[in-house]
Amino acid sequence: MEVEIDEDAVKAAGAEPLTDGRRGLRIRGWEIESRKLRILNSHELLQWEKKLQTSHFPEMIFGNSCLILRHEATGTVINFNAFDALTGWKQEALPPVEVPAAAKWKFRSKPFQEVILEYDYTFTTPYGGSETIDTEKMSKDNTLDGACCLKWEDTEERIDLVGLAAKEPILFYDEVVLYEDELADNGISLLTVKVRVMPSGWFLLLRFWLRVDGVLMRLRDTRMHGIFADLSFPVVLRENCWREATFDLLAAKGYPVDAAGDPSSISQRLPIIMHTTQKLKLCARQ
Repeated sequence: MEVEIDEDAVKAAGAEPLTDGRRGLRIRGWEIESRKLRILNSHELLQWEKKLQTSHFPEMIFGNSCLILRHEATGTVINFNAFDALTGWKQEALPPVEVPAAAKWKFRSKPFQEVILEYDYTFTTPYGGSETIDTEKMSKDNTLDGACCLKWEDTEERIDLVGLAAKEPILFYDEVVLYEDELADNGISLLTVKVRVMPSGWFLLLRFWLRVDGVLMRLRDTRMHGIFADLSFPVVLRENCWREATFDLLAAKGYPVDAAGDPSSISQRLPIIMHTTQKLKLCARQ
């Protein structure tokens, strides 16, 4: 998605681009930065194997890429990165999705090798972002202390998607790929995060998209909305929506199954299996 940024709108909103070669924006007490770097090299991958206690990884891990949103007054930091996402994958440890017998040969690394898919090779993750308080970078006049932490609490409030669809200048936009795997030519496993910043606030979509050809489609979306307000603590809502369906179920409902389907076009056809809305809260550390 190509987005043309109006520099006059950026100035009118009181925003300023980040310096020192960084990609992002500073606006209304928030610093929003995206980093898009190379995939992990072999040395870095070995380090990740030790930390995560596994030798199974997606084909392409952009381990140094991330999206960071920092509320400067409180030191609140929300970030999205591949390591934490794969930590979530390891902890959830879903059973492997069964693939057609005729397709299993594609997973072999050697001829005549027996294929045993004993782990979640789809790298499905429950990850919805990482949050922390950076006490070193919070404002000097802040009253928070090291005994505080962040947590997400369920709320009846909802992200105003209708309001977000209203015409408003986009001051910054970017998309960061965190990891990707083509499942040995059996489909796609992809984790990305997109962010856009407007004069009223910022909005992002963290999306895990899985398609195992002929078997399953799975979509796990995390939407997050930060509202610019002159409050002592940032207003941030998070909506998690998980959807999935087998190819057989979609075919039984009469939906045409496009093997190269775009998740945005097929998402409404996938049944919801989990939906929550949460609000970021400040609490005392236990």
